[in-house]
Amino acid sequence: MELPFPEENAQIDRWLAQPPDHVIEAVKNHSGDYLILGVGGKMGTSLALMLEEAIRRSGRTATVTGVSRFSRPEVRAALEEQGVKALACDLADPADVAKLPATANIFFLAGQKFGTTGAPEVTWVQNTIVPGIVARHFTSGRLVVFSTGCVYPFAATDGPGCDEATPLACQGEYASSCVGRERVFTHYAKLHDVPVCLYRLNYACELRYGVLVDIATRVRAGEPIDLATGHVNLIWQTDAVAHAIRCLEIAATPPAPINITGPTKLAVRDIAEKFATILGTTANFTGEPAGTAWLSDAGRSHSLWGVPPHDLDWMIDAVARHVAAGAPLLGKPTHFETRDGKF
Repeated sequence: MELPFPEENAQIDRWLAQPPDHVIEAVKNHSGDYLILGVGGKMGTSLALMLEEAIRRSGRTATVTGVSRFSRPEVRAALEEQGVKALACDLADPADVAKLPATANIFFLAGQKFGTTGAPEVTWVQNTIVPGIVARHFTSGRLVVFSTGCVYPFAATDGPGCDEATPLACQGEYASSCVGRERVFTHYAKLHDVPVCLYRLNYACELRYGVLVDIATRVRAGEPIDLATGHVNLIWQTDAVAHAIRCLEIAATPPAPINITGPTKLAVRDIAEKFATILGTTANFTGEPAGTAWLSDAGRSHSLWGVPPHDLDWMIDAVARHVAAGAPLLGKPTHFETRDGKF
């Protein structure tokens, strides 16, 4: 389903979730069911649908269960329509979590980023207390815990970026709480001998959301692009989800961290100018690129599962077509240009 690019939300969700062959083969060799904690977010839906489709194509029998508060009933209905079992649960409530079934393969996607500046205490609860509740309950199986490249310090833009051996940093409330999340899961993984993979992602893009959508919409509107954060890492959401599923294979005790992103650092100016060419307008800029940015070296994941197949030109073309068509967007800026850790 490469072309044409879909424009309706339900079509987009299914399109993003098409599993590559290597994921179908991996799922065929898995055992047990799947549980996705925090399925209601932008990545959760793609993960649930890709797993469900990969199971169907592999010929294996397994259940995919998505867990969320489901504050938007339409999300639950859409997942159940595609064969995903839905369980309503408040992960901040230990009594609710205690009812969740023991499962062989668990993905933890719950967390908070936006709104941190106004309510940092809520962010800390979601990113450290909730992981503690979850980790104390799931003392068997294997876990893939979604984290972020923001746990690293800024890296020089003329270098390869931070790899998994780079010491972590705490740049602002959000990044600090994400380091906390990793530490909590690490503690309980060691305590209960549970295999865990720490999935450090930056930044996933799709048609309706992401750094590319942020840049494209500003270019189209004639708004200036802030170049202070002049370089980024990007990965198409389909590729990011495919690698998340493969991360089950490298879960370990102590937890194994892995960087998930594209193969190169990308200049924000170049991205904006490519959008301007496609959209028939001019890109405007403000500020000058700093010599550092949140950049990750994902060489290890690429050596394991290959370089993500959707390259920058393909992603820009897809997003430009979507934005130019006036198709639906999620309306949630990433704030990728933020350098003070305040989201």
